[in-house]
Order: sequence, then structure tokens, then C-alpha cells
Amino acid sequence: MTTTASIEEIDPDELAVGAIGTILLVAAFGAFLTVPSMTKWFLLAFAVASLVGLYARQATTVKFLMLVATVSTVVILGLITVYLVWTAIPVAIRMGPELLLQWSEPFWDTGAGYYALFPMMWGTFVTTIIATIIAAPLGVAGAVFISELAPDRVREVVKPGVEMLAGIPSIVYGYIGYTVLNPYMMNELNVPKFGSLFITGLVIGIMALPTVVSVAEDAIDSVPSPMKDGALALGATDWQTTTSVTLPAAFSGISAGVLLGIGRAVGETMAATVILGNVVQLPQPLIDVFGNIITLTSLIASQYGPATGNEYHMSALFAAGVVLFVTVMGMSLTSQYIERRMRERLGGAT
Repeated sequence: MTTTASIEEIDPDELAVGAIGTILLVAAFGAFLTVPSMTKWFLLAFAVASLVGLYARQATTVKFLMLVATVSTVVILGLITVYLVWTAIPVAIRMGPELLLQWSEPFWDTGAGYYALFPMMWGTFVTTIIATIIAAPLGVAGAVFISELAPDRVREVVKPGVEMLAGIPSIVYGYIGYTVLNPYMMNELNVPKFGSLFITGLVIGIMALPTVVSVAEDAIDSVPSPMKDGALALGATDWQTTTSVTLPAAFSGISAGVLLGIGRAVGETMAATVILGNVVQLPQPLIDVFGNIITLTSLIASQYGPATGNEYHMSALFAAGVVLFVTVMGMSLTSQYIERRMRERLGGAT
């Protein structure tokens, strides 16, 4: 009885729009896999059907298109993930655990078909740590200043200025690091190598600052005013209110901003490629932050051309992409966990 009633409640227009759109999309995907030249005609038919639907049944068509956009996002991300892992399998089978755990040379010998990602993973880890040390405290401090301490006139100038910094291409930051910071470190501080993990981490940390500041400032701004007013009414100073009430309440958003900044540091390509010498080796000693090695992203950027036609070389580059993907996904899950725990604490849950 319930099933019959629910079927009768289905809008025929929604059913028709959904059926036509789904058939056309499935046909386009099938054509892409079998007869690629026909794909454009099915996509054109879908576009025409969408326009007709928007004219005749706007609400129903928009609802269907939103569903298509959502499902497409999930499907595309799933296909990318599967392709990354599938393409990385050959080198993973060939190298085994040594692909990630090889500590001694040779690390990367394309002629012999030997590939180990540990030096690149170490370079990425070191530059990310340096970038985080720079971006996290400075970003949170900047967010607190803009949201809580700055006069209105200063805020109106500083906030758009910080957001504009996020729009500067990464290659520009990398070029500044290469032409300004590198010579300065060599000439003034007697650093022996042209290019280092420290300079790369410094530049990437500066690049991540706008992300951390913007997200953290939005989180601080979203703290309800009654919470702040209550603390002030109890005799707390402005600074005590900020440190004891505002920052703890906004901690989930601030941590999300920091993790987003770290994610940018992990995935930064051009700045690292420009500054570093892309040498596949480990620094001596290992904790030498002025060593000039390579990161996972700069490895992919610098070697995807020569890898063409070499199955295992290309597979090794995709394996580097899988490591980056897993790392960023772990950060995202950690951010969501922190946010959920902070909501539970602020809501009084245990």
C-alpha cells in the first residue's frame, strides 16, 4: 500500500526529465568508451533537452541538473582515484615496499627501472613542516588582528589585501624565491647550495598565509556576539575574551584553515620546481634543512615528459600522486574529526 502510494506521488514531469537526461548521459558515456566521435552529439542532445526543460519545466529541470552535478562530482573523483591507483600498481608490484621505504641509493634509476620515493617524501615532509611553522602562527595572528583588534579603516584595507595575495600565481612566488632569496642565502648567510628546502618551505609558507588568514578570520567572525558580550559583562578584558572565548569557540574553523594551508603546502608544485635543484638524493645529515633535493610535486612536474613511453617510470610518477592524494585526504579527514569533536564539546556532548 505504501509502495503504491509513493509511486503515485511521483511527479510525471520529474520522471520524464530524469529519464531523458539520464538516458542521454549514459549514452554519452557509453559513446565515449566505444565510439568517441559520437560523444559530442549525445552531449549536444543533452544540452538541447536541458534548455527545452528549463523553458517548459524550469524547477524540475534545475532540480535534475543539480542532481547531475552532484553525482558527476562524486563519479569523477571516484574515477580519478581508481585511475591513480590502477596506474601506480605496476611499479608497486615491481618495487614492493622499497618503493616507499628505500633509505639508501640508488633511489631513482630510470635506465635500470629502479624507483624509490623516500627522498621525495622526505623533501615534501620537510618543506611542509617549515611552511606550517610559518603559516600557522602568522596566519592565526593575522586573523585575530583583522577580526578582533584592527580598526575598521585598517580592516577594510588589510582584509582585501590579504585575499588578493592568494590570487598571485605560484610561479611568481617561486621566481622571487629563486632570484631574491636564493642569492641572499648564498651571499649573506654562506649557504653553499643554490636552492634549499628552507627557502622552499619559507616561500610556500608565505603562499599559504592568505588561505589560513581568510578561513580563520571567517571562523572567528562567526562566533556569536552574545558569547563575547557575556565574557565582557563578567569583567573579562577584550584580550581575555579573545583568548578564552573567541579562539576556543572558533577552533574548528581555525584548524580547518591551517589544514587547508598545509594542504596547499603539500600540493605546491611550481614554487618547489623553480627553487629546488630537483636532485634525487637525501640531505646529509638528514635533518639538514638547507639541503637541495626534490619533492613529490616537483618530481611529477619535472619528469612527466621523459616518462612518456616508459611504463614503470610513468607508473612511479602516478605512485607519487597516490602518496600526495592519501596525504591530503588524511588531512581532510583529520580536519573533519577535529571540527566534529569541537562541536560536541561546545554543545556539551561527551
